[in-house]
Amino acid sequence: MHLLPRTRNVRSSPIGSMHHLLDRVPTETPLIDLSQGAPGYPPPPAIVERLAAAAAEPDSARYTPILGVPGVREAVADDLADCYASTIPVDHIGMTSGCNQAFAMVASTLAAPGDGIVLVLPYYFNHHMWLELDGIEPQLLRPATGVAPTIDELDAAVGDRTRAIVLVSPGNPTGLTLDPGLIAEAADLCRRRGVVLILDETYRSFVPGDAPPHGLFDEPEWADHVVSLHSFSKDLAIPGHRTGCIVGHPDLLRETAKLIDCVTICPPRLGQEAVIAGIRGAGAWRQAKVAEIAANQARFEQVLASRPGGFELHSAGAYYAWVSHDREHSSDVVAERLLVERGVYALPGSAFDPEPSRMLRFSFANASLAQLDQLHDRLAGLRR
Repeated sequence: MHLLPRTRNVRSSPIGSMHHLLDRVPTETPLIDLSQGAPGYPPPPAIVERLAAAAAEPDSARYTPILGVPGVREAVADDLADCYASTIPVDHIGMTSGCNQAFAMVASTLAAPGDGIVLVLPYYFNHHMWLELDGIEPQLLRPATGVAPTIDELDAAVGDRTRAIVLVSPGNPTGLTLDPGLIAEAADLCRRRGVVLILDETYRSFVPGDAPPHGLFDEPEWADHVVSLHSFSKDLAIPGHRTGCIVGHPDLLRETAKLIDCVTICPPRLGQEAVIAGIRGAGAWRQAKVAEIAANQARFEQVLASRPGGFELHSAGAYYAWVSHDREHSSDVVAERLLVERGVYALPGSAFDPEPSRMLRFSFANASLAQLDQLHDRLAGLRR
């Protein structure tokens, strides 16, 4: 079959592309899966109970409004108000089939083929994939120091065809939580330069401490130049129900609704019911899971403190850690060898950067503390 060049030349997701190697892991080596940022535990009882009841209701299999049922938008507005200590109108919230769809719909609303959107390296691979598939130029910014850009670097990255800047906080793949001051400066930069800040906050519930992740929603005209994207997959352990949302100007939401109508028509109804139940009835459960993942991060950092096998931690947070290796081989080779020889499943840095990389992404949120305790010896035992 003849395939369109723009799909044929786009790399596939690294998670799927490494699955074929699982058959080569020795059966006597229990797998430590640190590859995918998805909860390894079931959703809270409040969601399970609500889904069981909702499945039998007459409306359970029917379409919903394109941007979500009123009840879920109200619940999300309340949840965001608790997180940011700021009021967000319900008409500024539109539900989507996961945060990946939220990004795709917003990017395709803001930019036409030939326009550009700035991605900071290392990028989240699905962001890069979508821009390439939609004919939008990924304008790649490589920070000179570390993984956080400076405001001057962001300013220099904006060109005549730039329509938006994308920031992810906490980061995927780096785990880095951006300083609220930098986020505020980036929003102001976008206002001055006439572009939009797309802030992917998929992991905002896992930001350490009690302070709001940023104060953008306190600004009177924030929606004119800021779009915030959210997911409930990790927060409520419902990745398969595909629930996310766009927080932005009502005019933007009306335009994204045209795209959503052509792709999924509406978000899954049961996923929306799960979000309502989780926000309204699983507060303590959510806090407990955040604490568990924070404990995983602390243990992972302890394991990497001695640089076992030459693996060095550069940043960590939320679900992820960004780790370098000291081998002569590329990260693709090292990731394959870690999986096949040591039963450790991590993703190569090349999935998040088009240039050769000596980095790996580990998702410590997937592991048990016992597995993380085994990780030191697994990494240290990888032969040169």
